[in-house]
Order: sequence, then C-alpha cells, then structure tokens
Amino acid sequence: MKPEPSPAGRALQAAQAALAAEHAAAYGYGVIGARTPGARAAEAREAYGGHLARRDSLARTVRELGGAPRPAEAAYALPFEVRGPADAERLAAEIEDRVAGAYSDLVRAAEGPLRREAADALSAAAVRAARWRGVGVAFPGLTEKR
Repeated sequence: MKPEPSPAGRALQAAQAALAAEHAAAYGYGVIGARTPGARAAEAREAYGGHLARRDSLARTVRELGGAPRPAEAAYALPFEVRGPADAERLAAEIEDRVAGAYSDLVRAAEGPLRREAADALSAAAVRAARWRGVGVAFPGLTEKR
C-alpha cells in the first residue's frame, strides 16, 4: 500500500497540477484568441495574461514548496476542433472549468496564504467560465455527479 503524502506533499502535488492547468490554459487561449473577434478577443487577451501571471506565481510556489516546476508541453490536445468564435467560446469555458477544478484541489490541500490565493484563482476561473458560457455553475471546480 502506498503511503499518503504529507500535508506539504499534498500541497506540492496540487500546486503542480494547478501549474499544469495554467500551462494548458495559456496554450488554449492562443487558439481562442486567433478565432475570437472584437470585444471577446480583448477578453481572451486579458484571460491569457491572467493565466500567464498565475502560471508564474505557481512556479514560484512550487519552488518554495521544494519542488521543480513542471514545464509546459510543446502542444496540448484540444477537447474538440475549434472552427470559429462559438467553438472558441466553448473552449474558453471548458478551459476555465478545468482550471477551477485544479484550484479546487489546491484549496483542499493548502493552508494559509496559499489556500487564499487558490480560492481567489478558483473564483476568477469560475467568473471567466460563466462569462464565456453565459451562465454560471452551482459549485465551480467540482465535477457534477449524475
């Protein structure tokens, strides 16, 4: 039986997972920005910048927790083909849901200031997902049980 990681180990694992989600979000927003016109393009650029800032912050956090930050992949598989603005908006909402899920795990694993930062990131991702989707979800970051 594999031993349970320590609280610090759980926080490091969750921070690494959130970092991976931020890498994937930055990649996805590159695709979204290329297929989103007008005001939504500005929203995509703003979200892209926010994900880069959180990515950089998480890399520092991982180092502070004693880990080596996960590097970004060269490319990421998108969950569906993005042909136009409607697909781009759907992708943005899905990306934000995935980011919210990663931060939800970090909220559970972390304590103190890191927990607060993770909760803020979870909230920001949920707001962006609702904006892209046009409607919010009851418990962002948690997978819905059916």
